[in-house]
Amino acid sequence: MDRVINVHQLFDCNRMTAGPPLSKAACYSRTLFFPPIYFSVKLENAIAIIPARFQSTRLPGKPVIEIQGKTLIEHVYRRVQCAKSIERILIATDNELIANAVRKFGGEVVMTRVDHQSGTDRLAEVAAHLPSDTLVVNIQGDEPLVEPDVIDRAVAAARHRDAQIVTVMTKLSDPASVADPNRVKVVVDRNGFALYFSRSPIPYGGPSSGTTFLHLGLYVYRVEFLRQFSRLDRAPLEIAESLEQLRALEHGFRIRVVEVESESWGIDTPADLERFKVVVGNVGNKSPSEKDK
Repeated sequence: MDRVINVHQLFDCNRMTAGPPLSKAACYSRTLFFPPIYFSVKLENAIAIIPARFQSTRLPGKPVIEIQGKTLIEHVYRRVQCAKSIERILIATDNELIANAVRKFGGEVVMTRVDHQSGTDRLAEVAAHLPSDTLVVNIQGDEPLVEPDVIDRAVAAARHRDAQIVTVMTKLSDPASVADPNRVKVVVDRNGFALYFSRSPIPYGGPSSGTTFLHLGLYVYRVEFLRQFSRLDRAPLEIAESLEQLRALEHGFRIRVVEVESESWGIDTPADLERFKVVVGNVGNKSPSEKDK
């Protein structure tokens, strides 16, 4: 993405002038004789990789389930297409049925090994041949309501390079969702870095105090970190919670968590699927991705 920037937005008049500081009047006069110079700055875009697997204990084959004429994986793909910060989208899978479904709607698919322990490990295989500094966005293949703006905000935060991983969260107040182990909760420190993720309600008494946040399944990192992550041993907390991001925390890496407003949720159960069907029907028999266009 090219952004046009005025040089005067970056440097004040005195910084461009040798000798003693100029008065405001002199600065103004100088800008009249030396009009603003504009140039383009190439903003750093990202590659989105969507891991998709066929096997699921709660909803087998969900990536290829059709809703309003589109598979679930296509609904996700179309949403990601609307993000301004994404220049390429890859679907990573080890299943030929999913691969064929992606090819059918014109998506780009990469076949991976079948023995990966997590989606991030699958991403690491796909990203192995990309330049080390490339930004990669990990978007779950069962998140058909992911907002393009949320993706863009996460990518923007990753450009600051103050953490190895960037992810997102949104406030959670519904008691049923707080208690639901399929809805992962996160707590952060005062600087916005993750302290812990859990399927249990955290912190205690959070809903009444407005401190309970839902973790949304979206991550941004650089290829160099992905390679490192895939070599880390699985950690006890990761295994106990079945949450791969805890592997990074247990090994001492930082996770920046950006607060966003979002109504997205993952399709983890048949009930989630039925709820999504209602949402699709409520936007005039169009997918949410088409509504955004």
